Amino acid sequence: MILSELVAMRGFDLSKRIKLVRHQDSNYDTKHLYSHGLLDFYQSVQSKDVFGNCEYILSFLGYERSMAIYIGAYKVLSKSQFDRRNNNVPENYPYMEILDQPLFHYQLQKVDLLNDLIDRMVIDWGNATRSWYQWLSNSNPKQVIEILPSGYVKEFPGFDDLILTFDELYTIVNSPDSNRTWHTMLSSVAGVYLITDMTNGSQYVGSASGERGIMGRWRGYTETPHGGNINLISLLQADPDRYRNFQYSILRTLPKSLTRTEVIGFEKKYKQKLGSRAFGLNGN
Repeated sequence: MILSELVAMRGFDLSKRIKLVRHQDSNYDTKHLYSHGLLDFYQSVQSKDVFGNCEYILSFLGYERSMAIYIGAYKVLSKSQFDRRNNNVPENYPYMEILDQPLFHYQLQKVDLLNDLIDRMVIDWGNATRSWYQWLSNSNPKQVIEILPSGYVKEFPGFDDLILTFDELYTIVNSPDSNRTWHTMLSSVAGVYLITDMTNGSQYVGSASGERGIMGRWRGYTETPHGGNINLISLLQADPDRYRNFQYSILRTLPKSLTRTEVIGFEKKYKQKLGSRAFGLNGN
């Protein structure tokens, strides 16, 4: 199906001037902005007048290859020159330096359009991925490639390439039917894992063993983000939302047949290699 056809089927007036935007930039972590509720501000501030001639915006995040995943629709209410004194900037916005140049500011109002397909509808943006904003029209067809199941995060990349944010881990753990491969693979192995606080780069090395493997241990972090670890407890007492910046990866997979003592032996080696006792978040 073509995106414009789907939008029309939902009763939206295609005579309106509608732009499609695909947020993906090597200079800015748009996925981080989206997961932390900061993307609305990010797209409302532009160095060029990209939204001044349109009435609505359909926003997407860059996905695999040339694809894009739908994240919402917005009505353009007004345009003005950006002024830090008059336009509220989120306190935790990570790219303050871009606000020191002349910028356009758009007042954008989120509207109800394809809400049931947010984080689920994948379109093919085409070969011109550098053209991050384009008009929605029948002459510029965007093929709807896939409607992902509710709660789906992403394909399992293999243990070596696995990197998850807290929000991704939380969704995977709590949407097992939509992320079956993740549950199967992470439950199949024991191992040594790494939690990185992306706020400052500090690291915690941990290990998982037993019948449920890494999935069993990581499930605990979605229920209690500190996982019972003393230094993580102290960190989250001082900054309760800090866990939203945690990143999870796997340093080494191990057979589940190993004893807990054997697995801890591997954990100790990685603590030594990474210096996570002396410079990181490991207390022992």
